[in-house]
Amino acid sequence: MNSISPITAPSTETNPIRDAIEAAIAENRVLLFMKGTPETPACGFSRRTVAVLQALDTPFAAVDILPDPRIRQELSAISNWPTIPQLFVAGELVGGCDIVTEMYESGELAQALGIESAAEGTPAPHMPEESIGGLLADSGMRAKRVSPESVENRLG
Repeated sequence: MNSISPITAPSTETNPIRDAIEAAIAENRVLLFMKGTPETPACGFSRRTVAVLQALDTPFAAVDILPDPRIRQELSAISNWPTIPQLFVAGELVGGCDIVTEMYESGELAQALGIESAAEGTPAPHMPEESIGGLLADSGMRAKRVSPESVENRLG
């Protein structure tokens, strides 16, 4: 006798955290998932990525993934990228700190963000580590924070 597996309908369960992350990505043109906040980054990679965005004077939203480990878990499942920070532009993953830094130095990040450079085709200047850190002290922060609570508030 042949055994036939029952056909099961696709799961209708929703994942509220995944849905909230996807909504945040869709609603914010430039979104950084990071450890800490732009004002107080909790790791050097997040600090450096924030500094690069500030150097380009681009507004961005940020989500601190530290308060709830489920955010990081779902984010990594969505992006298929295991490390933090993760920068999204126009709904697409750009990459982590190393990729963002390389793109900044080559001028590709400004192009991806739609920022015109002073001279077309001229790469962005190299920014030494000390200068990047110095940018964080500027009071003219152009980031808005998307808190884990706001992600979780979408849960219901």
